[in-house]
Amino acid sequence: MLRSTLASQGSPVYSVAWGPDSDRILYTSGRQLVIKPLQPSAKVIQWKAHDGVILKVDWNSVNDLILSGGEDCKYKVWDSFGRLLYSSVAHDYPITSLSWAPDGEVFAVGSFNTLRLCDKTGWSYALEKPNTGSVFSLAWSADGTQVAGACGNGHVIFAHVVEQHWEWKNFMITLTKRRTMQVRNVMNDAVDVLEFRDRVIKASLAYGHLVVATSLQCYIYNSRNWNTPLIFDLKEGTVSLILQAERHFLLVDGAGLYMFSYEGRLICSPKFPGMRADILNAQGVSISNDTIAIRDKSDEKVILLFDALNGKTLVDGKPLTHKLEVVEIALDQCGPSTERKIALIDKNRDLYLTSVRFLGREPKICKIGSMIHSMAWNDAANILCAIQDSLFTVWYYPSAVFIDKELLPKTMYTKDGSEFSHAPHILNYVGTKVTLRQGDGSLLCSGVPPYPALLHDYSSSARWEDALRLCRFAKDRSLWACLAGMAMANRELTTAEMAYAAIGELPRVQYIKFIKEQPSKESSLAHMLMFSGQVQEAEATLLQAGLIYQAIQVNIDLFNWDRALELAVKNKTHVDTVLACRQKFLQKFGRKENNKRFLQYADGVEVDWEKIQAKIEMELSKERERAANASVRSSLASRH
Repeated sequence: MLRSTLASQGSPVYSVAWGPDSDRILYTSGRQLVIKPLQPSAKVIQWKAHDGVILKVDWNSVNDLILSGGEDCKYKVWDSFGRLLYSSVAHDYPITSLSWAPDGEVFAVGSFNTLRLCDKTGWSYALEKPNTGSVFSLAWSADGTQVAGACGNGHVIFAHVVEQHWEWKNFMITLTKRRTMQVRNVMNDAVDVLEFRDRVIKASLAYGHLVVATSLQCYIYNSRNWNTPLIFDLKEGTVSLILQAERHFLLVDGAGLYMFSYEGRLICSPKFPGMRADILNAQGVSISNDTIAIRDKSDEKVILLFDALNGKTLVDGKPLTHKLEVVEIALDQCGPSTERKIALIDKNRDLYLTSVRFLGREPKICKIGSMIHSMAWNDAANILCAIQDSLFTVWYYPSAVFIDKELLPKTMYTKDGSEFSHAPHILNYVGTKVTLRQGDGSLLCSGVPPYPALLHDYSSSARWEDALRLCRFAKDRSLWACLAGMAMANRELTTAEMAYAAIGELPRVQYIKFIKEQPSKESSLAHMLMFSGQVQEAEATLLQAGLIYQAIQVNIDLFNWDRALELAVKNKTHVDTVLACRQKFLQKFGRKENNKRFLQYADGVEVDWEKIQAKIEMELSKERERAANASVRSSLASRH
């Protein structure tokens, strides 16, 4: 029964495809492609896609990319806005069929006596020339390992995806047959053959473990022993994604997400409202040893955060919300869970960094780069690399943005990207080697200096003398800048002072000296927070410790006059100090008072600089005395 007519036109519609959320349809109109939303008032997108009649289209729900093929003998890849991402060379015959694999990683293209397997970015993995006439229709199996083709000579052909490769450090693994893998250790040329009972669907190799999902079971191999895998049965056969962290891995199938340890034990299975596990991909999910991050498909500005050990939501169930739609997310892999960071690329291709555990306050989301094509964290240190416009960029210490924003550019390493072809994609960043896939499908390795990873190691184990020695040996300004940031983050002021001096940041060296001269721990901590630009936290620290004058002085130093007066009036102390400093400030600039609150209090309060100085001295000596008493008490307690 006909429900409604969505479109009517003069030319034949040869092919039609649903959009990922089933709220739009894509159809052909001669040489044009048309995306029509189901809502009558919504805008229709239409563009000229081919030089000949378009015969076939497909739209993938996982990667949101569109395929088209036509009588101009070309196939093309588009995004959902109609931007061309890839155009093939002209084939000998028209493209009669094409189809996305369910996970959106590859697609198949059919023509006369031709079957081609291509990557989602467009380049070709394999070309077969079966004697079948034109391949008119292609259909993938649910697990994405086989494709069937309806042929012009009356035959149905079946093809299996083999010869997939995985690499990690000195191991190279190849899927030689549907149920057989070959492991090659390139250090000694040793070869192991792995046999499976069922066909291999997905595999992942990282952190010294190979995880293989077949149609019924999951195999976990340790790279030190390829002979005795750990095997457990799978509930659902079609695993669509495997992600690995150092201590555990995540399996995604049509039914849900499952976190397993490398001993095969189910750790947790996070769930959230509106979850559609079948459309999750590696850009929208990231895991670390303690956290799972998932981009919400129903609202792509939202990132859901879960505890990897129990599957519960982090920060009281409050998700991380960005101002724009998020395209890609990645969690850093090292350090304590309290310092876990997430990098995200938004729709404008800007790169942001924020903390995952932002208890009781709005997360501070800091921009660290723009024009980012792809990114990856290092496996052994919190170092981030990305393809940035025409540059290959490495942030040796991205967290510097939270400590000293001006330090961040000094901690970066950039390399000209002219050696890469158009739009390369970063596959992984292991040790000092970054592996990239170029636009034509070729693999390229790029080296990163080893010193930053060593510096991270020294910093995490508080070996500051070794860190200083390394920086002196390497004679690299970016390393000194990293050390300055790391030392300030760990409140190691002496090291930070030396590192800032090495990069010529004299105002910061002076401020660190000033911090070291503070009479109490609370004052030192407050000024360290001020150093990082956390003014409210610094003020709260001082008020909590009962250091009212210091809190007022902090606001005076920052010319926050209203707040300084508010604190003085509220605590009935140092109102004259605030008024005196304000008068001095206005006289210096030759201006008159126009703030009503200051005019109001100026009438009733006498300003006497001698009294003010005496009062300030008394406050500071009181603070010193209190700090000395506290240190005596703590030393006595430690003796007992």
